[in-house]
Amino acid sequence: MVGYDPDSKCASLSTGEIAAAGSASGLVTRVMISPFDVLKIRFQLQIEKLSSRNPQAKYHGIWQAILKISQEEGPTAFWKGHVPAQLLSITYGGTQFVSFELLTKLVHHGTSYDARNFIVHFVCGGLSACVSTVTVQPLDTLRTRMAAQGEPKIYRNIRHAVASMYQTEGLRAFYRGLSPTVIAVVPYAGFQFSFYSLLKKLYDWVVPAEEMKTGNVKNFVCGSCAGVLSKTLTYPFDLFKKRLQVGGFEQARAAFGQVRTYTGFVDCARHVVQEEGTRGLFKGLSPSLLKAAFSTGFTFFWYELFCGLLSTLKHSGGPKKPQG
Repeated sequence: MVGYDPDSKCASLSTGEIAAAGSASGLVTRVMISPFDVLKIRFQLQIEKLSSRNPQAKYHGIWQAILKISQEEGPTAFWKGHVPAQLLSITYGGTQFVSFELLTKLVHHGTSYDARNFIVHFVCGGLSACVSTVTVQPLDTLRTRMAAQGEPKIYRNIRHAVASMYQTEGLRAFYRGLSPTVIAVVPYAGFQFSFYSLLKKLYDWVVPAEEMKTGNVKNFVCGSCAGVLSKTLTYPFDLFKKRLQVGGFEQARAAFGQVRTYTGFVDCARHVVQEEGTRGLFKGLSPSLLKAAFSTGFTFFWYELFCGLLSTLKHSGGPKKPQG
């Protein structure tokens, strides 16, 4: 059950239960996909061309980057910035699914539209992600900076990072990259929810019901495909966001190669195209697609699983009291 469906047994779940399922889904998924996120961020922030023929490039491929990071920073580097990332995932997951369920429910009861169709899921998914993004943007900026820094570290921990950013850059530093994020997140999340709904219907049509051992496989497969499609269509905006988020953080990037300072979203886009070409808009796409496939697949997988468990517990009335 993703989106309001009056025929679903999960339709009776409360807002708190939906928030719990969404937050738990975000928590479990984040642990699993953190290494992909670190790789993606490192690729996105590299100015030099991602090529083994470029001696100035620190990273030029997924396996090379994995070995390089492991040798220089150790295995734990793949979970750099994990605490703010977990806070982000838990908050984002709960906020997004609650707002999505409420919006689709509002459409169902307040309009003549079917709350389960492609357009409704696109619009409601985009709006719910917009609300969630503004809520968690400071955590996203912290996560990016923690994952982006090399050795020696500029920020010792989250508390130090928050204090340093606020003292040296002000409150606005926590909202760097918000413009491209909001511009990208509406179609990205919209496509995620709408493609997920569409692909589940297609899956049911292609795979006979008697061959479907469990709906959990369907949820993961459809979620993964929806994530890949959505990420590919909106990827350049994610790259602009990451570049803007590390503005004012250049000293921590010196060991990774060239650094750039951008005045805003348009300036960032212009410089990337001029200096790195149109291929520069898709730096880090490979690990990003891997992350999107696993992240979106597991997000929907865990969310539907937790909703199902909560619904089962609710309808069973919990453990029965012994008769005496």
